[in-house]
Amino acid sequence: MILVLRALGVGDLATAVPALRALRAGHPDRELVLAAPAWLDPLVELVGGVDRVLPVSGLDPLEWSGPPPEIAVNLHGRGPRSHELLRATGHGRLLAFRCPPAGHPDGPAWDDAEHEVRRWCRLLDWYGLPADPDDLALARPAPDRVPVGVTVLHPGTKVPAKRWSPARFAALARHLTRHGHRVVVTGSTTELGVAEQVARRAGLPATAVLAGRTGLADLAALVAHARLVVSGDTGVAHLATGYGIPSVVLFGPVPPSRWGPPPDRPRHRALWAGTEDYPEWNGVGVHPTMAALPVDHVLAEVDEAERAVRDDGAVTAQ
Repeated sequence: MILVLRALGVGDLATAVPALRALRAGHPDRELVLAAPAWLDPLVELVGGVDRVLPVSGLDPLEWSGPPPEIAVNLHGRGPRSHELLRATGHGRLLAFRCPPAGHPDGPAWDDAEHEVRRWCRLLDWYGLPADPDDLALARPAPDRVPVGVTVLHPGTKVPAKRWSPARFAALARHLTRHGHRVVVTGSTTELGVAEQVARRAGLPATAVLAGRTGLADLAALVAHARLVVSGDTGVAHLATGYGIPSVVLFGPVPPSRWGPPPDRPRHRALWAGTEDYPEWNGVGVHPTMAALPVDHVLAEVDEAERAVRDDGAVTAQ
């Protein structure tokens, strides 16, 4: 049996898809258990290849009562805490980044500047399990309870520094609506107020606010059958990549070179106003690279993303 730790969120799970599939391909006959938050179950099903989820909350001790796993895999971090969490299961072998303080001198060295998808692929490559960083596709759920062909604006994130202003999202929504987009605004229950503010300023009907009304399964279906997604650097952006839905992702503190969509997919656009050196910032409020993104630049990227879809269609037709 293989136990994999990835006790994080939607985007974190989506960026680990190639690594999970490499583990599945390398060990097709072993049970693959993913230690992750229970609320991610619907997305785990769309990834495929995972036999069951072991519910966890952050890096709390694992409720592990079975025999020691033959292989434990740390897709969570560099250690030592995550390494030690897996060590407590009595595993036979640990696949993880090098961390002598956790008693793990094996494995490759951690690289802070590495893209999150390639990070975990490199880890498994080091252990002889080839992983394809382009293998990001998710199973497409049926749109049973969600509208189809809408443009999804997702103004919220868990990190305040990554938030583009509601006023700019509203201006974007007004422009897109005038040009034939059916705009909906998504978010978690805690982001409902921001979503309602965007909709009110944009003159959208109350029915356009889906924040707090879509669980993870419905959110995945909504994105999978959307026309376009515009969001900050958060989980919804990774869903759009997984489904090949045109997207524009707005980056703040962290550059797209670390968390952005694949640069060779023109329908997925990453917009960032910073440099690798970052501007000076006092840590309060919205990051200056996010605040520097004007609406017209986002609209230009929307045009490019939709043009890429049309170009794909023209190539296919030939």
